[in-house]
Amino acid sequence: MDMKKLIDDAKTFGADYFPMFLRKPAPKFVTESGNPVFGIVAEFDETPKVFKAAKKVRDAGYSKWDVHTPFPIHDMEEAMGIKTTKLPLMAGGAAVTGLCIAILLQWGTTDWLYPTVVQGKPFEAWQPFVPVMFELAVLFTAFMCIFGMLALNGLPRFHHPLFSHERFYRVGNDRFFIAIEATDPNFDPEKTKKLLEDIGGTDITLIEDVN
Repeated sequence: MDMKKLIDDAKTFGADYFPMFLRKPAPKFVTESGNPVFGIVAEFDETPKVFKAAKKVRDAGYSKWDVHTPFPIHDMEEAMGIKTTKLPLMAGGAAVTGLCIAILLQWGTTDWLYPTVVQGKPFEAWQPFVPVMFELAVLFTAFMCIFGMLALNGLPRFHHPLFSHERFYRVGNDRFFIAIEATDPNFDPEKTKKLLEDIGGTDITLIEDVN
C-alpha cells in the first residue's frame, strides 16, 4: 500500500470540497502555460465504438478515467471494469454506529447518570429501548446513503475541467467521450494519446485543469 498516494488522493478529495482550506498536491504534468493537466479526452460517434474502446482502456490498466455518453449504455460498467460500490458497507457501518449510539444514550442516562425505575422494569431491560435503537440506525443509514453517494461521486461539483472543452457539450446530444485523468498512475501524455488514437478516438484533446 502506497501511503503517499493515499495521502495525495485524500488531499485532492478534500481540496475539491474545501478549496479555501486545502490545496491539491503539485500536479505531475503541466502545460506550457503552467496550468496543471486534467487529462486527455477523445471523441467517438457510435455506441459500439465507445463500448469497445472502453474495454481496451480497461485492459490497458487505467484506473482513473470515465466514459461520458448521452444515454445509458447496457453493460458499460462491466466494459469499464467498475467494481461493486462500497456504499452498502458504509451504510451498514452507519447503521451499527447509530445502534451503538442509541444503546449508549439510553443505558448511559437511565442506568449510569440518572438511574430511574420506569414501570417497575429492571435497569438491564432492552425492550423499551428498541424504538430509539431502530430510529437512530435508520437515521444514520439514510444520511450515510445520501452523503456517501455524493462523496463517492465527487459531488457537488460546480465546475469540471471538461466544461472548458467546447466539443464536450455534444455529449448531451450525439457524441461519446472517454476521458483519462492525468492522476492515473499509467498516464503519459504521448502514450495515452496514442492509445486513444489506436482505439478509434477522434478530436483527441489535452484538457487543462483551470478553475
